[in-house]
Amino acid sequence: MKLSSFVVLAVAACAGALSTAQAQEAAGKAQAAAFDKRMFAGPLGAKSLACFVRRYDANHLAQHPKQKVSAMKLLVEAETVPEDKTINYSFRVGIQYRDRSGNFDSGGYCNHALPTKAGRVTAYECGVDCEGGGLTVALSNDNKSATARIGRIMVSDRSKPDAEPAEMQTEGSDDKVFRVDRAEASECAELVTDREELAALSHK
Repeated sequence: MKLSSFVVLAVAACAGALSTAQAQEAAGKAQAAAFDKRMFAGPLGAKSLACFVRRYDANHLAQHPKQKVSAMKLLVEAETVPEDKTINYSFRVGIQYRDRSGNFDSGGYCNHALPTKAGRVTAYECGVDCEGGGLTVALSNDNKSATARIGRIMVSDRSKPDAEPAEMQTEGSDDKVFRVDRAEASECAELVTDREELAALSHK
């Protein structure tokens, strides 16, 4: 086979690989957009919020004696930045303990939803700055609840803003995965730190 034939075959192979990669990227973006729409119950606006809440009753806690968390609120936010043509994702989580007074919270940024090896977009991976750990946020099939998977995360006592963050109590085997139910955005108002955003929430 002549050298020119090798060149033609090589170019064709590269073009095919590029086409496949572009198709996979396009499919990934489409799935990520679909996941965004599910998470925020509609198309993204300038700022989109998704609030999830769970207050564990006495019966649940009795059945899970190792669970330290008695209540959890999770706020996920997507902010569209038109000038950069990007979307920034963030989260805030608030927790209460069954054997400890106070309200504790944490927050950080999330990655764009990415496809798994199976090709499905299923979750946001979120992290806290300064090696503060993080969590993964997934959605139920009916979009009515979310699952927060926590390996390690630093939280702060809201009543002590000057205190150093401490690691969330996740020693118990029941403090790793939490199902939280979709709620009105106003339910998560206490997690919002931006005044303008809080004012907008209070009118919803």
